[in-house]
Amino acid sequence: MSVQPATNAPPTSREPIAPLLAPRNTRIAAALLGALALGVLVTAALIQPDPSGMGTHRQLGLPPCGWLATTGYPCPTCGMTTSFSNAAHFNPRAAFHAQPFGALFALATAVFFWGSLHVVIFGSQLGRLFERFLSPRYLWPTAALFLMCWAYKCWQVRTGA
Repeated sequence: MSVQPATNAPPTSREPIAPLLAPRNTRIAAALLGALALGVLVTAALIQPDPSGMGTHRQLGLPPCGWLATTGYPCPTCGMTTSFSNAAHFNPRAAFHAQPFGALFALATAVFFWGSLHVVIFGSQLGRLFERFLSPRYLWPTAALFLMCWAYKCWQVRTGA
């Protein structure tokens, strides 16, 4: 029986090591997506949230919600612009009241902006973390939360809360 001598040498794997810095095209994509997120946040900060919890989008020249006018119930995105505007004005309670999913989405947009900026400036691989959130494991619960927030908004409009 032969015994192998112990060595302190590192393994001699031929697998390539992942680069430490994000490639140039990833940084460009992060800059474009970060600029888009910043544009949404700045726009939300420039408009005044409607106190009714809906209708802020009218300041952007958009028509009233056709779904609401036709059915009497809000569409799945009713209150989102108002929620974003409240969040941009640092009023999280009003943002959550206007549309809970909108408040969470506004926060996620701000986090995404800062993450994109980090990738652009430092070349970090933070984008890989964002990619994980695009898997069904996260998208299905997000869709369920979106539907629950829409149900809340329908209840809110129906009861006048």
